[in-house]
Amino acid sequence: MTEKTCAACDCPLDADVIRVTIAGKIVEVCCEECAKALNEAHASATDQGA
Repeated sequence: MTEKTCAACDCPLDADVIRVTIAGKIVEVCCEECAKALNEAHASATDQGA
């Protein structure tokens, strides 16, 4: 079985995953800090053209 890892930091995921929607896709992260980091990175990447 393949072990799932955090989309932000590659740490192994346990039963307490947090699901975050980024660009219409749901990704799983291990903690609130990683969720916030992904949201900030996505916002920064999409604001490049503004």
